[in-house]
Amino acid sequence: MSDALKHECGIALIRLLKPLDYYKEKYGSAFYGVNKMYLMMEKQHNRGQDGAGFASIKLDTAPGERYISRVRSIAQQPIQDIFAQINERINKELTEHPEYADDVELQKKNIPYIGELLLGHVRYGTYGKNSVESVHPFLRQNNWMHRNLILAGNFNMTNVNELFEGLVKIGQHPKEKADTVTIMEKIGHFLDDAVAKKYKQLKNEGYNKNECSPLIADRLNVAKILKRSAKDWDGGYAMAGLLGHGDSFVLRDPSGIRPAYYYQDDEIVVVASERPVIQTVFNVEFDAVQELPPGHAIITKKSGETAIKKILEPLERKACSFERIYFSRGSDAEIYQERKKLGKLLMPKVLEAIDYDTKNSVFSYIPNTAETSFFGMIETLEDHLNKKKTKAILEGNGGLSADKVTQILSERPRIEKIAIKDVKLRTFITEDSSRDDLVAHVYDVTYGVIKPTDNLVIIDDSIVRGTTLKKSIIKMMDRLHPKKIVVVSSAPQIRYPDCYGIDMARLEDLIAFRAMLELLKENNKYHLIKEVYTKCIAQVHLEDKEVRNFVKELYSQFTAEQISDKIAVLICDTSVKTEVKAIFQTIENLHLACPKNLGDWYFTGNYPTPGGNRVVNKAFINFYEGNNARAY
Repeated sequence: MSDALKHECGIALIRLLKPLDYYKEKYGSAFYGVNKMYLMMEKQHNRGQDGAGFASIKLDTAPGERYISRVRSIAQQPIQDIFAQINERINKELTEHPEYADDVELQKKNIPYIGELLLGHVRYGTYGKNSVESVHPFLRQNNWMHRNLILAGNFNMTNVNELFEGLVKIGQHPKEKADTVTIMEKIGHFLDDAVAKKYKQLKNEGYNKNECSPLIADRLNVAKILKRSAKDWDGGYAMAGLLGHGDSFVLRDPSGIRPAYYYQDDEIVVVASERPVIQTVFNVEFDAVQELPPGHAIITKKSGETAIKKILEPLERKACSFERIYFSRGSDAEIYQERKKLGKLLMPKVLEAIDYDTKNSVFSYIPNTAETSFFGMIETLEDHLNKKKTKAILEGNGGLSADKVTQILSERPRIEKIAIKDVKLRTFITEDSSRDDLVAHVYDVTYGVIKPTDNLVIIDDSIVRGTTLKKSIIKMMDRLHPKKIVVVSSAPQIRYPDCYGIDMARLEDLIAFRAMLELLKENNKYHLIKEVYTKCIAQVHLEDKEVRNFVKELYSQFTAEQISDKIAVLICDTSVKTEVKAIFQTIENLHLACPKNLGDWYFTGNYPTPGGNRVVNKAFINFYEGNNARAY
């Protein structure tokens, strides 16, 4: 993606089902879990590079022994920083206490981070915050082992204000409104309540205080706690939690918006945001890794008993299609094929845009996530050329010379690596002039392969704001002096803000929205802006389920092609001399390519939860009023 987005997060949970000395005996190290967690987090670094966190719990420790460890970082390479700290501490203990080297019991007792239950998290900072206090996992501490809660997630709640007020009504005083804190305190409230009830029940059964503790751990109903906690949540989430005594859970939202996959055998239970991470790190087959069903939680008790429990009634499945287009690792078997198909389905429009002049067209992609869609596009182009060659040979009726047949067969797609990503823009540059100059040189181009008679076709996975296209890529392509530049997006036009984990909060940041505004002005329809604003204002006090997305009415004034043509104008500044054409994926073809992930609210405005309509409503009000605030 040429436009940088702050988005998403990645979670990783490992529960070791055997004693630590089992892993020492079989794999040569009691640090097996820590090593695997490092790999899982590193394999998900695509989901977050602004911060990372790790937490572990030791099972069955004696009173007075530390059983929870946590480390978080916002260093430039946070995953490496975390595990450098962990390794430094482990090596220090082993150096100072050589007697620990072959004694797993002493290692577990005296060295932090070595536990049976581990939770990792990678994140991108949103809301302008990226302090270490904002990094997951969050920790809710208590002297009662069962009431300790560690929480990390890939999520965003649309109704955090209502959830916050709910906590205030039950007498809590949350320290901030951030949705992570709010969610943690919500779960914590019902966890406290459940522990208190179990304690009272056990006392009535005749157990003394000391005897109650292990029995509470055994009897605690995690599924019930989650049901009570999550009933009012509105958002997309994959929520992972550890309880101090050793229970764990990962809960997925009922629409399946955010992803979660799990694998279980007799040694481990493991959960991650992406399937290939588990496949690679644990060397298991595709079919062995299961997708956590929407509205369900995978719960592992301290005993090791693991079950998939329905927590919320599943809704219509609206798993995020943007995951497939851009966020997730392309090494996933399904995602790889889906991205190729996205490229294949675009090729008919591309051929039309270049007047089927394949001899005088060069095809390339914007690195790196568009590469797979590019492969699909080229496969379709090769099919087109093969049909063209076959027709030419057949029309010769056997009278073609060998040289002529060779000439016909020699035509192949002209593929070149045109765009080269050269520099990562650093956010510490605040002066507009400095930033603009740097953005203009984020990409470089390959010279000498484009002729003035050539079309240049270049595919990106998506076009969100169009900033990098305008300030860098189109300008650089224009220096090559092609006859025509065709910019292709494997995703449809991104028209609406997201509110489930991707940092697209403002309508006016989206180039499709700006293109639509220009068309309204040009067609004397800009008065519709005020009409839609009035409709949005009239909905402010309605319940979320009653709110409608009236911004759709503005887009409906124009065809997708009209908006694409206007985007092509907006991504060029006055210095660009070459004709530029923009082609976007259709919604229908998106669904054909990604049939299991039909969440398309960025493109259609069809939000899977009621809170989504309130967010787009607020975003439009903010735009109209010139308010720079976020819509969620």
